[in-house]
Amino acid sequence: MLKNYITTAWRNLSKHKLYSAINVVGLAIGMAACVVITLFVFYERSFDRMHTKNIYRLNEVQKWQGMLSPQKVALSMFPMGPTLKQDFPEIKNYTRVNWNDDYQMTFGEKRIYYKHTYFVDTSFLSIFDFPLVKGNRLQVLQKPNSAVLTESGAKKLFGDADPIGKTITHYAGDTVSFTITGIMKDIPDNSQLQFEALFSFNSIYKPDWMNNWGGNWLNTYLELAPGTNIAAMTKKFPAYLKKHMTGKDEGWKYYELFLLPLQDVHSNSADIGLDYLNFQKFDKNYTNIFMIIALIVLSIACINFMNLSTARSAERAKEVGIRKSIGAQRFQLGLQFLGETVLLSLIALILAAVFVLLVLPYIENLSQRNLKPIFLQHPSILISILIGSIVVGIISGIYPAIYLSSFQPSKVLKGGSVATNKKANFRNILVVGQFVSAIFLIIATIFVFRQLNYMQQKDPGFVRDNMITISLDDITFRKYDLLKTELSASPYVAGVTACRDQLGGHLDQTGVEFKGDGPKQDISTTILMVDPDYMNVYKMKLAFGRDFSHEKQANGREYILNERLAHELLKDKPKADIGTLIGKQFGFDSAGRIVGIAKDFNFNSLHYKIETIFLFNQKEWGFGTLSVKVNGDKAKQAIALIEKVWSDNFPGHPLQYQFLDDHFKEVYRTDAQITQMVGILAFLAILISCLGLFGLASYSAERRIKEIGVRKVLGASMSSIVTLLSKHFIKLVLIANAIAWPLAWYTVNRWMEDYAYRLPMSWWVFVLSGVTALAIALITVSFLAMKAAAANPVESLRTE
Repeated sequence: MLKNYITTAWRNLSKHKLYSAINVVGLAIGMAACVVITLFVFYERSFDRMHTKNIYRLNEVQKWQGMLSPQKVALSMFPMGPTLKQDFPEIKNYTRVNWNDDYQMTFGEKRIYYKHTYFVDTSFLSIFDFPLVKGNRLQVLQKPNSAVLTESGAKKLFGDADPIGKTITHYAGDTVSFTITGIMKDIPDNSQLQFEALFSFNSIYKPDWMNNWGGNWLNTYLELAPGTNIAAMTKKFPAYLKKHMTGKDEGWKYYELFLLPLQDVHSNSADIGLDYLNFQKFDKNYTNIFMIIALIVLSIACINFMNLSTARSAERAKEVGIRKSIGAQRFQLGLQFLGETVLLSLIALILAAVFVLLVLPYIENLSQRNLKPIFLQHPSILISILIGSIVVGIISGIYPAIYLSSFQPSKVLKGGSVATNKKANFRNILVVGQFVSAIFLIIATIFVFRQLNYMQQKDPGFVRDNMITISLDDITFRKYDLLKTELSASPYVAGVTACRDQLGGHLDQTGVEFKGDGPKQDISTTILMVDPDYMNVYKMKLAFGRDFSHEKQANGREYILNERLAHELLKDKPKADIGTLIGKQFGFDSAGRIVGIAKDFNFNSLHYKIETIFLFNQKEWGFGTLSVKVNGDKAKQAIALIEKVWSDNFPGHPLQYQFLDDHFKEVYRTDAQITQMVGILAFLAILISCLGLFGLASYSAERRIKEIGVRKVLGASMSSIVTLLSKHFIKLVLIANAIAWPLAWYTVNRWMEDYAYRLPMSWWVFVLSGVTALAIALITVSFLAMKAAAANPVESLRTE
């Protein structure tokens, strides 16, 4: 019997090649989308699962005077680790992590740069379970000047030689040597912590750091006892801060502390700033959205099967009648129809596997994630996919199976109709549901794309194009004046300047004094340390006052505030002109004066409102970024010049540069990924919906072929026949628009709330999306309608 059912199922699929192909292709696309998104979701949720201990990251909420709103940050203070362990018995251990990017290291005559290195406490490898290849994890970081390299980090410096016991040196203003005590496996991609080398913190430790309350420059990780009540522990943090920070102008009032489980940090810290040790940080809400959309796409494919199966019910009515008349039970017929669906689903799975193999490299490049190894690391996924495809087949076929097996043999064998308005209405609802989903995704895609384009194109208040930024360290900064002179002399260069931190990246917070017409104020704000030509090279505009002076005595004494900070200083005098601040005492000592008020500029992502900031001309404290403004379209020549000047001054010292536009593209990388992923899924949704519509329209045209023949004989025009076959489907798409528009408006509006600067909800986007869906549906149906209308009526009526 089973063999008979399989044979019958295969014959039925082969007999109706068009409808089978539509179902198989639709299901395959839906399955492929689900498989790829499932791999992405699985990868995201695998972050930091290699660590077995109960690890939490310590985070702060900073609410200093001068800040427009409280800010969550991933940073913490140096004394917090040991004092927390001392005051809280729930804490078993702690480790602090301070990072250095592009860290120069030398062995003999060989000099390299490690992209990421960490200074950590001796307990780091006791808390984290990163596997060691050589060395005792409890001892490798115990002694000062100890270093642990990853396998790839060791190979970069030593090749195939054994590095254990070798001495390596970092030459800079803080020249220090390390002895290699351990080698560890390379850090997996699904770890928020990414590094090539670990150095013991006690190599650089200074005793006064334990009194540095208020300085936030590292991350602190705590190992808690199992079963720790986090809520109860958090309630004790204010008393802890008060205990240790009393006497510092009651600075404890400006901080709150909270804990985040290590395995939640990667995906649940979208609202936490200064989060530098969080590789490929990605909001879990978007991960969930991708999964939901992929399921919608698969659901649309399942709906196609239900629609086509029930629409073609008349063709199988006699088969059901005959089988029932010779003794077949309803459950047997139901199993037969389910078997056909499952067979079709398994065929679709094979095609889906081909689709996945074709698109996975593109998705990996788009997401910057290596997804292929997940299949090898977790073979159970393959079994789950197989089971899932069977479940999809059952879900798709359960309703048609129940419906088809319900036919009464006495009725269908006499030629009675099996079609009912109730069944047709159900199919209409499913078609409307398909297009609601597709139109919703089209609207969302347009808004997401427009918002991303808006952020990339909006004038930030400074020049980003043709700006090359070059990383400086303690060695290269010493020749900054020479570099500036040599580069500025070239006709390929329009300007040269420098700053401590790069726009669009980490900018330090600091405390300063302000003395206006009233009492002295202590405020905290963002600082950007620059050379005198910074505002001119970046074309920043002044609202009041003047630019920095090049006079030597002005260095370290002149400050330029942005408008937001100026208004904050005068918040008690809302009617006062911010220009009155010119000449007022401001800064790190009584000699500092405000010389200018700059127009507000977006020094961070447009996700956030412009915060308070001041520019400070103080070259002696060092610059970390050299900026070269290229003259016109001379980028190629300018880069060649930069490389020559650099090699002449720093032979053997690697040059690291990038265009500022590329840096800001990286700032908006996640937004770009979301835009493209949603766009791809929206395209698949509309494609599968049109496949289903094509199948239904094709069947409708076949079913009404004789009616069309009669109408043509009686003089009906092609346009009237096209209208006859199209109007029903067009009505369904219009209903779908009416439902999708308010849903999309509500959802997109909520999503846009995450952006401080956003585009308005333009009405034309909804109209364009609706018209697009309507046009696609009309083209799909009209093609078949015109084909049916153009057919010779003699062929359709010759049996009459």
